[in-house]
Amino acid sequence: MVSRFEHPAGSYKKIFETCEELAEPLPTTVTGRIPSFLKGSLLRLGPGLFEVGDEPFYHLFDGQALMHKFDFKNGQVTYYRKFVRTDAYVRAITEKRVVITEFGTFAYPDPCKNIFSSRFFSYFKGVEVTDNCLVNVYPIGEDFYAVTETNYITKVNTDTLETLKKVDMCNFVNINGITAHPHIEQDGTVYNIGNCMGKGATLAYNIVRIPPTQKDKSDPIEKSKVVVQFPSAERFKPSYVHSFGMSENYFVFVETPVKINLLKFLSAWSIRGSNYMDCFESNESQGTIFHVAKKDPGEYIDLKFKGAPIGMFHHINTYEDQGFIVFDLCSWKGFEFVYNYLWLANLRANWEEVKKAAMMAPQPEVRRYVIPLDVHKEEQGKNLVSLPYTTATAVMHADGMIWLEPEVLFSGPRQAFEFPQINYQKYGGKNYSYAYGLGLNHFIPDRICKLNVRTKETWVWQEPESYPSEPLFVQTPDGVDEDDGVLLTIVAAPGSQRPAYMLILNAKDLSEIARAEVECSIPVTFHGMYKQ
Repeated sequence: MVSRFEHPAGSYKKIFETCEELAEPLPTTVTGRIPSFLKGSLLRLGPGLFEVGDEPFYHLFDGQALMHKFDFKNGQVTYYRKFVRTDAYVRAITEKRVVITEFGTFAYPDPCKNIFSSRFFSYFKGVEVTDNCLVNVYPIGEDFYAVTETNYITKVNTDTLETLKKVDMCNFVNINGITAHPHIEQDGTVYNIGNCMGKGATLAYNIVRIPPTQKDKSDPIEKSKVVVQFPSAERFKPSYVHSFGMSENYFVFVETPVKINLLKFLSAWSIRGSNYMDCFESNESQGTIFHVAKKDPGEYIDLKFKGAPIGMFHHINTYEDQGFIVFDLCSWKGFEFVYNYLWLANLRANWEEVKKAAMMAPQPEVRRYVIPLDVHKEEQGKNLVSLPYTTATAVMHADGMIWLEPEVLFSGPRQAFEFPQINYQKYGGKNYSYAYGLGLNHFIPDRICKLNVRTKETWVWQEPESYPSEPLFVQTPDGVDEDDGVLLTIVAAPGSQRPAYMLILNAKDLSEIARAEVECSIPVTFHGMYKQ
């Protein structure tokens, strides 16, 4: 699953360039045959505006949200894209400058307003949190929301790509922010996690449940409830949380050593011109804490599971087996924050520089951890994991803490298996065999990967000077096997006659089934969904 290519020509820089939205859908040039069961839309989100006037955005997660859509109809494919009309975007375009502070870009107060203006004082009162929803899109009830990781989510029309309304989740549940990686059950119930104020002014993490479509057609978000709360290891410093694990009966929350310094977040912000990135720090002594809770009814399981320090953004899958919880992660070794390596200046550097920077960064590894649920009657010092197919261990220490060591499913130096996807419809929360991912080569996405998590067998799709995005799995309607289906990915091919295409691969062996090429370039996208 290691990349076969180097990128000395630096054409990957193109995926971090501003593009324009489209007035109407464009036709594509199809080679191969589009499977007849593809009748819906591939929806993707990512940054599309990397500067406003002469003011640049500095971090990968700062560019303004652009929504992309490939529509499948009668074997034909069209491509359409529009900027999401967030407050961050509309105000930036109106004032021709960065108005709302983004992840790694500070918005200065308007120099044209004098210091006695109300605007200047409101700027000291509190910070305007960004609603730049560039990370993902998912359904809640009958509606669709483009999201980031703050308290704001943005309702969008997935047919016209129009922006409908900004929703503040703080109005419905106790959370400060909410991830872009919910779990969604078959009936449409949505679970998500965010940090919150816990009891007695301490920090905590809440799992939120949003019910499915309501019979009375009311908005399910209004009926959001906190299901269970996880404690925070540090009182004023919650860990950064990007996703969580969910099996049929349990939630798994991985509390990493990457912390948000809330005091810094609240004070430094208004005075020194800081941004979100300035408020992260690493607790070098904490290691990683693994938390488990029952799902229904929600109940925190008060056992201490710990492991060596990792950074972690994406859970792959979580399932129960014979009294154990097995969960697979895309991890990064050590306590340093990987986002430190995702400044646009780093990603747009020449290939040798890109490689040099990645040499310093945490190393990626796909890992399997196993948590024993029945521990009270076990003696300390021995491995509590008795599943025959994994080398992952859990050992109880004298103080009752249970130390977890993972099984490594894939490891390649500076070769990450990231943006993982599975056959979620049928195997989410269940014992499974296959994970699909985007291969990062020194942080540059240059291949599509498949991993058999049981045998560690791997498959790769890769072409020179081609930069794909997260692969989404779509099941063949009458499919029997777990990997009966296709993968959909958007590939940037900056040197080609047509600079981007939507690629359809056979999920069995990653062989190409078809591609739909477009006449315009497409920048990087993060996450998305296939809408039937």
